Amino acid sequence: MQDMGLNGLGTGLAAFGFWMFIAAIVIAGMWYDIARKRSQNEILRRLIASGQKIDQDMLGKLFSATTGGGERLQRELMVYGLVTLFVAPGIALLAWFLSLQYPPALYPVLGAAVLVGFIAIGLIVASKVAGRMPGEGASGPRDRRGR
Repeated sequence: MQDMGLNGLGTGLAAFGFWMFIAAIVIAGMWYDIARKRSQNEILRRLIASGQKIDQDMLGKLFSATTGGGERLQRELMVYGLVTLFVAPGIALLAWFLSLQYPPALYPVLGAAVLVGFIAIGLIVASKVAGRMPGEGASGPRDRRGR
């Protein structure tokens, strides 16, 4: 058995740093979502305090602008799907490079590449479905064209 000494400490710190980075991203996303909802509530509070009449069209515009409904949602899903689709071959290439040093790594990492590819295809299909669905994003730009 090899000595874990400083090399093991460095590996442990690297793993800890990676997971702290992931945690920071998740917490930042949650923080942003809370701030966005707080902003929506503040806008509604000011509208009510000023005595303005609030109808469904105004609420639809407010919430579709901040929640990403309608065509914006469709466009975002398509972008995410395309970016993810191009990550899958990169992971497959990584599998090949890893297999040059450690041959048993080829199939597990190729499996991860296939999984990422299926996720990308799912996002692209979701983009197409979101473009056809009436619903929450219905107050977006599509309705102004009569669809």
